[in-house]
Amino acid sequence: MKNGAYDDALDELALELVGMARWARAKGERIVVVFEGRDTAGKGGAIKAIHGRLDPRQCRIAALPKPSEDERTQWYFQRYTSHLPAAGEIVLFDRSWYNRAGVERVMGWASERQVAEFLRAAPIFEKMLVDDGIRLFKYWLSASQESQEERFRERLDDPLKRWKLSPTDVAARAKYADYTAAREAIFAATHTAWAPWTVVNFNDQKRGRLTLIRHLLDRLPDTHVEPEPIDWPDLGHDPLTEEFGVLSPIPDFPDGE
Repeated sequence: MKNGAYDDALDELALELVGMARWARAKGERIVVVFEGRDTAGKGGAIKAIHGRLDPRQCRIAALPKPSEDERTQWYFQRYTSHLPAAGEIVLFDRSWYNRAGVERVMGWASERQVAEFLRAAPIFEKMLVDDGIRLFKYWLSASQESQEERFRERLDDPLKRWKLSPTDVAARAKYADYTAAREAIFAATHTAWAPWTVVNFNDQKRGRLTLIRHLLDRLPDTHVEPEPIDWPDLGHDPLTEEFGVLSPIPDFPDGE
């Protein structure tokens, strides 16, 4: 998708995103959006397309690192619950509790017993969230192995993107089919009436972002809320001009000062 067409379409959606955030704040809505998918699928770019146009104090990103030693002894969902939104907030999960049945399962970091328990409990956990009034949206960003390899190579060759590559990414390249099997097991167990999955084609990342945002907005009720009026009194005088000189480096201090 050409950059100009993408930017124009995203600017139009941004107006609706801002309106959605205004509605959430006015109505006390709590919104959770889960972004899952393969490495390089485009989760970060999709999240940035939403978060970058909203008040970061209202719209938060939850991108959790690997669990600490203490967190490994907690109830599995415990470290995720502290990131859930309060009234008027929006939380975007860059990966989520589905790590247990995804990367942890494929990489052998979770036992089959732990995975089975997660797949049993996840729909119950999500039902509790939805029953409590949280609006939960789950998106799986899909990309072909060809696209994944192309993006891995781009990260490998670009020094500004090299930090995105991890040993797990390298190992994941040989486990494309295993991730597919894990995804299908996730869908079979957790695609529910109260928290359905939506799969979005992200082989074209720009088109994928637009599709995802459009779908998210369309799943919400009428979000039109008029902005609160702002009293904007006249200054009563002409604007003042600030005087300043040309900035120059601060000279080094003598030794001992």
